[in-house]
Amino acid sequence: MLRRHPELNDTPGATPPGGSGAGGSGGSGGSGGSGAGGGTAMPGAAGGRLNLLLTAAPWASNSWADRLPPLLDPLGVRSVVACSAREAEYAIRRFPIHIAVVDLGVPLDAGSAEAGAGAGPACSLEEAGPRVLELLRRLNDPPPTVVIKGPRSTRDNTRHMTAALRCDAFAVVDRTAANVETMLQVLHRCLARFYANRWPGACS
Repeated sequence: MLRRHPELNDTPGATPPGGSGAGGSGGSGGSGGSGAGGGTAMPGAAGGRLNLLLTAAPWASNSWADRLPPLLDPLGVRSVVACSAREAEYAIRRFPIHIAVVDLGVPLDAGSAEAGAGAGPACSLEEAGPRVLELLRRLNDPPPTVVIKGPRSTRDNTRHMTAALRCDAFAVVDRTAANVETMLQVLHRCLARFYANRWPGACS
């Protein structure tokens, strides 16, 4: 079962994604074993902390998004899991986001997310991932973004790729190929490129 960040469990009614501004201080991630099971180890740096936004659809139970937080927390990564675009918007306003992982299939609000949880990815919910991308793009300092896309028609796939390109996504990962090892590798490359393998705020 996907676990939202504690502060997102009672997300207040927010205006639809597309507003501006982000701030606040970092939250807390999950806890658990150390290291990246199965292979890739992400470097850490004393004194720094990285906030990772994970948007995940509610039907993704026991997915990589549910398993990453306890692996990354001992390495200095605070994972903020949001199961809807409104939760993601609240998280972006509440925390400084250093890297974002956006599933394009995430629903607009928590109500529709929970209603569609049993129906799986085929459920005809509004896909609000592009709204989250747009909100991130409008920030004064947009974080590097990894986009997760699902199987869609050629037309929808073109639309999703256009949204990813518009936000200058670091990588686009097919949902069927997304797993813990793949996502750790992508995040490692992202960290190396944008933060020189050091957490934001770490001592130089």
